[in-house]
Amino acid sequence: MIYRVVSGLQKEAISISRACRVLGVSRAGYYAAGREPATKEKALRQAVYVRAAFEASGRTYGSRRVAQDLDKQGVKIGRYRARTLMRQENLRPVWKRKFVATTDSRHGRPVAPNVLSRQFRPAQPNRAWVSDITYVRTGEGWLYLAVVLDLYSRKVVGWASAAAMPAALVASALKMAILQRNPAPGLIVHSDRGSQYASEEYQGLLARHGLVCSMSRAGDCWDNAVAELNLKMERVWQRRYVDRAEARRDITQYIVGFYNPVRLHSTLGYTSPTEYEDKFQQTTLIPV
Repeated sequence: MIYRVVSGLQKEAISISRACRVLGVSRAGYYAAGREPATKEKALRQAVYVRAAFEASGRTYGSRRVAQDLDKQGVKIGRYRARTLMRQENLRPVWKRKFVATTDSRHGRPVAPNVLSRQFRPAQPNRAWVSDITYVRTGEGWLYLAVVLDLYSRKVVGWASAAAMPAALVASALKMAILQRNPAPGLIVHSDRGSQYASEEYQGLLARHGLVCSMSRAGDCWDNAVAELNLKMERVWQRRYVDRAEARRDITQYIVGFYNPVRLHSTLGYTSPTEYEDKFQQTTLIPV
């Protein structure tokens, strides 16, 4: 009901329907007007949360990951609402690809069979790793990056970079992974059939630590597809580095500060690689 003052302190009740007819507005419009300030305030808060999550991801998250990220922070915004707000705010991840060949399989060295055989979901860490080489454009020229990934958690466990692609590049990345993880003999290390992975230096390193070499089949990109890190699309293809030193610093910061501890992976139930491995360790602890 709406009240109007008749005389002095006397009031006369007027129904909302009558008032709407007199004012020429609909009942729905009347109620919407009452809700509008609160609705706008809520939408503004949600837009701020969505933008903050998007920017914190390095402008790489889509609506699904934005919604999952906010949910972990206690902010309940559904995926489709996040998508609507991202469109309104013009928040779009931009991935630019520049192709450079990094695999030279035309060599006379022995190649290993595909032991991994696309078994991309091992039951625990340090059972299967994949390695890959990617490239980074800088003002000083190309920087080549070798990365080793644990398939269980998608965690980057080793990496190395150089201005060229010798066998020492992939060997350095593998040495870092071995030093950090100390894997037991029998771990599968999968890669493409490139000359670096078939080299004596790399093969000797595998043999010394009892690691099993696995290589993709010729001409089958899907055999090593899981090694195609989001690092390529989410970071390095969006940057313009002045020189190789700047690229190295930024890539290390991304891996250590975001990719391993923070980035949400759909294959891991929208948890980060570090969090996923922590959960595994908690479930395997033996009570004393």
